[in-house]
Amino acid sequence: MTTLTRLPDDYVQNPHEVHDLLRAEGPVQELQLPRGLKVWLVTRYDEAKLALTAPQVSKNVLEGGHLMAAHSSGEVENREIEPTLSVHMLNMDPPGHTRLRKLVTKAFTARRVELMRPRVQEIAAELLAKLADGDEVDLLEAFAFPLPITVICELLGIPIDNRADFREWSNQLLTFGTAEQVQAAASAMAAFLHQHVTAIAEAEPNDTFFSALVHADDSGDRLSTEELISMAFLLLVAGHETTVNLIGNAVLALLRNPEQLRVLKDRPELIPASTEEFLRLEGPVNVATFRYTKEPLDLGGVTVPAGEIVMVSLIAANRDPEKYENPAQLDVTRSAQGHLAFGHGIHFCLGAPLARLEFDVALTQLLARFPNLSLAAEPETLVWRDSTLIRGLHTLPVRLA
Repeated sequence: MTTLTRLPDDYVQNPHEVHDLLRAEGPVQELQLPRGLKVWLVTRYDEAKLALTAPQVSKNVLEGGHLMAAHSSGEVENREIEPTLSVHMLNMDPPGHTRLRKLVTKAFTARRVELMRPRVQEIAAELLAKLADGDEVDLLEAFAFPLPITVICELLGIPIDNRADFREWSNQLLTFGTAEQVQAAASAMAAFLHQHVTAIAEAEPNDTFFSALVHADDSGDRLSTEELISMAFLLLVAGHETTVNLIGNAVLALLRNPEQLRVLKDRPELIPASTEEFLRLEGPVNVATFRYTKEPLDLGGVTVPAGEIVMVSLIAANRDPEKYENPAQLDVTRSAQGHLAFGHGIHFCLGAPLARLEFDVALTQLLARFPNLSLAAEPETLVWRDSTLIRGLHTLPVRLA
């Protein structure tokens, strides 16, 4: 393979094979996505790390969003979502990003996250207690989804009755739905969150996370209603999507590598540290969120001109053989520190401690309760979600005994 001008239509079903070919050619390639958008795709570790932090690269969607249309072949539908859902930290550069991150960090402390461990353990135990030995279930539906969505809804003070709605809205926004589906999901999400934020703001402050966020104050500076709606949207979507797919991808990897599964069943104390290997091997995010060049950027001897969309594949960088030996192999005893699954630099995932905690609890309890867990489908029949952003399965059928 000398030049890949367009990613194959089935790219999301096997991105690793494509990434290996691209990485062998160079650190970054100019190409088209299956739906016709022209981008520069970064697949090597060192260049990915640089692209995530380079001052020549911006995340300002308000200023750079027009590039989506400018670099489209005409096949890409206008999928812009509600402005009230877009003014969050992931779509900003400093100083706006710095201000929002500082305010959110005041409410989202490591101590507050760790205090959630008993409740996360309780939720996981309740979910697993509903399952019975011998049953065949979709592990995503029965466990991997309800655990983090319950946690994040409680964190935001959102009634759990809305859980199914959030899943549907999130799925439409993160996968390749039609423009009409995306607009409808965004409008519904924005309307609900506006009502929720308004109610919290009018209530007396309390010690819950979202109340602390709504009333967070830094020398008189507070988040506006629009900023709170957008922040709630970011926390809600990112707060469950990443963990759902981290759990699902990790369980699939273990069931395909029974010797590694045996290691963790025999030594469950290794599970917390093994989280980093699962994040490295098959992280929940393929391509990092929107970035573009404000000025020309050199990536490993390749110059990306100004005004170009830069897509950093986190899962490709995490399988760079220059960084990790035998990168396609699962090794739960590997030191996978330095992986990019949660990003790098000022946009490093704020919710990483919560995702790690939830994964530790989920896998520990799952393997203890169902030690004979096995796949109920051939691996090659499993279907990955149609998204370049999210790396996750549609379903994960398993037998519990």
